[in-house]
Amino acid sequence: MDRLSCDRMFASVMETGSFTAAAERLGTTSGQASKLVSRLEEALGVRLLNRTTRAVAPTEAGQAYFDRLRPLLDEFDNLDAAMRDETQTPRGRLRLTAPLTFGGLELTPILNDFALRWPEISLDVNFSDRVVALVDEGFDMAIRVGRPDDSTMIVRRLCDVRIITVAAPHWLEAHGAPTAPESLTDLPCIIDTNFRDPDRWPFRKDGQILGVAVHGRLRFSSAVACLSAAEAGLGIACVPSFVAADALREGRVRHVLQEFEAEPYGVHALYPHSRYLAAKVRVLVDFLAERYRGTPPWDQGW
Repeated sequence: MDRLSCDRMFASVMETGSFTAAAERLGTTSGQASKLVSRLEEALGVRLLNRTTRAVAPTEAGQAYFDRLRPLLDEFDNLDAAMRDETQTPRGRLRLTAPLTFGGLELTPILNDFALRWPEISLDVNFSDRVVALVDEGFDMAIRVGRPDDSTMIVRRLCDVRIITVAAPHWLEAHGAPTAPESLTDLPCIIDTNFRDPDRWPFRKDGQILGVAVHGRLRFSSAVACLSAAEAGLGIACVPSFVAADALREGRVRHVLQEFEAEPYGVHALYPHSRYLAAKVRVLVDFLAERYRGTPPWDQGW
């Protein structure tokens, strides 16, 4: 008796609710499905399923066996996939989710390079600021900026993103540069509503974390839009450094309150716990870690 085939068939019957559906799932006949389960019951010396002409229902022993069997089958499948991954070129569809702005500005060029390096991997990338449930929504991994909230995921830090305050040179000439975070309460600020607390900007003063209440007539759910408004001379913006990098290099805005800059946010790769990590996920995480090693490119040259 092929015990694994019997176990798989029993699990399939439990999950589909009938021998016919279980047989279709595993590519065999309902008669063969019934024989495999009967052989399993004979080997175990216990009835696992109650059968009638209308329905199939687990016995108490059958339910208990299934509850312990399903994780073992999943583990076996993971092991099988991992061993195949070790001997084959990484391949298959990889579903990734990442923040909209970071994904469009910084991640896309790296993903294009990755696609050239690994032609057997198909990328299905969702750029969204919504925090998706990876397992429930069928994603293989996520890139997230900030503090990861999902303790059920494996987290690998890739690099840092600084949160900086900027303003246009002509605005600073007309109004003067702020000399302390508290002075922002009396200045026109451009609010990015994507932040968790958009009306309180983070700083560090005398070794302590400081949240400064800010106000402004312009509110955007986009750091790019906030930067554009700052360049136009409409006030001071608080944006990620990867958004402002080009404008800083070209002199369209200036960095202010540098000495009070808050701790940077982390950029993290997240993926579900699994003893055997799929090769397609492993190579992408390693690729990103290598590209982001050291000082990120957006923090250079300004």
